[in-house]
Amino acid sequence: MKFNDLDLSELIIRSLKDQNYKKPTPIQAEVIPAILNNSDVMAAAQTGTGKTAAFVLPILSKLSNPKNNYKGHQLRALILTPTRELAAQVRENVNTYSKYLSIRSTAVYGGARIHNQKLKLRKGIDVLVATPGRLLDLYNQKSVNFKNIEILVLDEADQMLDMGFIHDIKKIIKLLPERRQNLMFSATFSNPFRSLALEVADKAIEISVTNDNQTGDNIEHCVHPVDKSRKTELLIELVETEKWEQALVFTRTKHGADRLKKQLDKVNIKSLAIHGNKTQNNRMKALDAFKNNRVSILVATDVAARGIDIKNMSQVINFDVPTVAKDYVHRIGRTGRAGEKGKAISLVSADEFRLLQDIEKLLNQKIERVEINGFEPEHAVPLKHKPAKKKFNNKGGYRKRKRSRKG
Repeated sequence: MKFNDLDLSELIIRSLKDQNYKKPTPIQAEVIPAILNNSDVMAAAQTGTGKTAAFVLPILSKLSNPKNNYKGHQLRALILTPTRELAAQVRENVNTYSKYLSIRSTAVYGGARIHNQKLKLRKGIDVLVATPGRLLDLYNQKSVNFKNIEILVLDEADQMLDMGFIHDIKKIIKLLPERRQNLMFSATFSNPFRSLALEVADKAIEISVTNDNQTGDNIEHCVHPVDKSRKTELLIELVETEKWEQALVFTRTKHGADRLKKQLDKVNIKSLAIHGNKTQNNRMKALDAFKNNRVSILVATDVAARGIDIKNMSQVINFDVPTVAKDYVHRIGRTGRAGEKGKAISLVSADEFRLLQDIEKLLNQKIERVEINGFEPEHAVPLKHKPAKKKFNNKGGYRKRKRSRKG
C-alpha cells in the first residue's frame, strides 16, 4: 500500500513526497481510512510507529476538502497532549504536512507567555494543539472559542491520565459541541484509558498494532555491565570510540541529568540537559540545538523527553535503568523510528539488576550482556537472580560500596 491509495488530498501527498515518505506504517494504514470515513477511533500505538501522522494527515485532508464547506481560520480541530514538548512536536508535524495548504495552526502550553498565544488565536487558526491546563486558562480568559470544533484528538491519553489531567479533560469535553469526531491514542488499552474512551465516544472503532512489550524488531538491545562509579567514564569511552554523532541519554533524576551534562562538558563533549526544572524556553532551545546537530548528546529525564521526535536517532542510552519497566519501552521508542534500525544501550550496575530483570520480563527476552574491556565490573550483573543466604555478598553482586565522586 502507498499513501496514494489512502484518498488523501493531493497537496498532502505532495508534502509527503517532499519528506520522502512513500508508504504508510501499519497504524497509518488502518487509522487514516477510518478517520476519513468520519468514524470515532481509539487506537493503541507505541512511540515511533508514525502515530502522529496517522491523525494529522487525515485531519488536514478533511479540513482542506472543499466539499466539507470549509471556512478558513476558524477553530475546527483540537488536539490535546500531556506535555509542552509533545504539543510543539505535533504542531511541527501539522506545519510540515500542511505546507501546501491554506491552514493555520498553533500550539499553546504552559511555560510560554500567554499574551503571545492570545495574539495568535486572535488572528484565527484552524488546528489548535494544546496542553489541558493552558487551554482552560485561555478559555476562562475568553481567548478561545470551541463552538466550531468538529474533531477532538486525545494524544498520549494514557500519559495524560497518569499525570492527573482527567478532571481538566472532562471539563474541556463538556465545553465542546456534542456532534464531533473523537480520536483517542494511547500506548496501551489500559483500564483507565478504556473508561475515558467510553465517556468520550462509546462506539469508537478499536485499532491496535502494538502490545505492552512491543519495541520493534529493528531495535537491537544491549547491556553493558559496569560499576555505578564508572558509568560516566564508560559513556565517554563509548561516545569517543564509537564516534557517535548523536545520542539521547536518559537519567533517572533532574540532578543526575545536570551532573552528567557537566561531566561531559569537562571532556569537551557538547551536551545539553532537559528536565522539569528547566524553563520551557531553555527546553525548546536544547531540543532545537540537538535536532540541528549543534550538540551531540542530549541528557533527559523521562517526562521531559516525551514528544521528542528526531529522525535518524541511531541510539538511545539508559544511563540509569528506569524504575518502571514500561518506561524502557517509551525511552527506546526514540530510536528505530519509521522502520530505521536503532540501538538501545543500557549501562547497568549490580544494584540495578532487579530493574533490568523487570524489563526482560516485560520484553519476554534476555538482553545480551557485553562487557567493555577495561570496564569489567567488580560485581557482575547476572543473567538470573539467585537468592542468597546473606543479604550482601561478593558473588551475588549486592555488597554495599562507597560511592565514588566520579559517578
